[in-house]
Amino acid sequence: MKFNMTLDPVLLRSFIAVADTGSFTRAADSTHLTQSTVSQQIRKLETQLGCELLYRKGRYTTPTLEGERVLRYARRILQLMSEAVAETSGRGEQQKISLGVPEDFATHALMPSLSAFSNEYPGIRLEVKSGMCSDIWREFQRGDLDLVLVKQRQGSASGLARWSEPLCWIDSLHSNNLEKQPVPLVTFPVGGLYRSEMAHTFDSLGRSWRLSYVSTSLSGVCCAVEAGFGISLLPRRLVTAEHRILTEQDGLPPIADLEVILHAQESISAHGKILAERVISACDEICRH
Repeated sequence: MKFNMTLDPVLLRSFIAVADTGSFTRAADSTHLTQSTVSQQIRKLETQLGCELLYRKGRYTTPTLEGERVLRYARRILQLMSEAVAETSGRGEQQKISLGVPEDFATHALMPSLSAFSNEYPGIRLEVKSGMCSDIWREFQRGDLDLVLVKQRQGSASGLARWSEPLCWIDSLHSNNLEKQPVPLVTFPVGGLYRSEMAHTFDSLGRSWRLSYVSTSLSGVCCAVEAGFGISLLPRRLVTAEHRILTEQDGLPPIADLEVILHAQESISAHGKILAERVISACDEICRH
């Protein structure tokens, strides 16, 4: 039987993910594919090689003897491909990659990954812009940014990867601003995602409100709430020990989660794709907490 020995790196990547996680479901999550797609890719690779690569026992999956051999080669192939692309595209004049991120993602969790990328690829000039998602998104649409990480309403856009961003109402631990009339709100300028949700909620409740603190700085908004300036709507992962979460028992309805989505220009370079993989890994860790 004659086999086609040109191995697709996409199939190899899915095979490695299943072998490393022991699960098609977890492999689908790590590769940002559907479980059925991962299963189809494994079957295609097994057909191409003419052997079973995985034992499927209940919920857990392990490589067969042949699978272990192929796994070693698969890792080497992908590593060599990455090195070849980086080396080839790294020659010539310095290439620029521009990345836009929201302020709350330009933190200790993401910066080490970006710094490591710059150190690993000194021939690449990485430029990072932090700001409001609305501004970053406009620049991406104009083609001024190669990669952007933005917060958008669920289902509003597709991208390379996405993560859920649960929101919650917060007040100062030492204040009860809901009792005030009008209710003081701490928020971002016009165009900020949270601002419209805040105004709409209090209008729907028939409660008068006023802006007590407006800032483009996320840290400024968080500090203003801690100090008792007013109520705000922020990602749950940003709640501090000086904040108090407000729920339906306090009279405020739950707000639908947003999505954090990584977008890339269609013309993204090979190095840009490597950077996107680093950003995805970092965001997996950030959004897990």
